Amino acid sequence: MTITVTLSQAQKVVAAALEHAEAIGQPVNVAVVDSGGNLITHVRQDGAWIGSVDIAISKAWTSRAFDISTADLSEHAQPHSQFFGIQHTNGGRVAVFAGGVPLRLDGAVVGAIGVSGGSGAQDQAIAEAGAQAL
Repeated sequence: MTITVTLSQAQKVVAAALEHAEAIGQPVNVAVVDSGGNLITHVRQDGAWIGSVDIAISKAWTSRAFDISTADLSEHAQPHSQFFGIQHTNGGRVAVFAGGVPLRLDGAVVGAIGVSGGSGAQDQAIAEAGAQAL
């Protein structure tokens, strides 16, 4: 049996992420995917960029697909690094900038959160705040 994040857990993750986003005054999109990379929920705060909807979802999917934060993956996707060009795989769905974080329960990856709309550092901090709620 595959362990995956539930809707209830995803909603707690999103709530914590939104609380952090509001605390720093940055409207964002927040997406959560399950262990199979399927979208469970997405929220776009008032004032968040429409263009960031798909980016948040892609960050969550990428983080789950590779079980790594997108910030860490980004470091390996730079020119002359081992995963340079990875963002061109999977139909261009791979996001290689900060804001995607795996969701873990008892050491197992059960899903991921993706955040988009702020700077990379803001998106990453908001995603980490969400992940910590699980």
